[in-house]
This record gives sequence, C-alpha cells and structure tokens, in this order.
Amino acid sequence: MSPNQDFKTYTVAGMSCAHCVAAVSEEVEQVAGVEALEVSLEAGHLAVRGRDIEDSAVRAAIVEAGYEAAL
Repeated sequence: MSPNQDFKTYTVAGMSCAHCVAAVSEEVEQVAGVEALEVSLEAGHLAVRGRDIEDSAVRAAIVEAGYEAAL
C-alpha cells in the first residue's frame, strides 16, 4: 500500500445474503477515490482501499444501498 492510500473498515448492519453484498459493493464502488473493496457477509464488515476517501461518502453509499454503517 502506498503512503497516500487510505484503508478503512466499516461495520455494515443488516446484510443477510449475497444480494446484500452486491448492493453494498455496487454503491461503494462508485465513491470517488475507492480503488478496491471487500465485503464480508459473515463478519458484517466492508473494507475499502483507495485515495482521499471521504468517510461520509462511503457511509452515504451504504445507506443508499439500504443498510447502516459505522467506522
């Protein structure tokens, strides 16, 4: 990971199936600066990597997908 990259993990409440994972992934992929993400259904976590990622934008994307998020 380069020094300018951000790595953040969010707790995503309410995910229960593969469709949930796809919905969250689709929304968060559109956030400016996001270069990669990984969603764990079992753990209820979303890991995001990229540059200059705005927490509020990631949280808004998760809410847009229909779920709740916390850092």
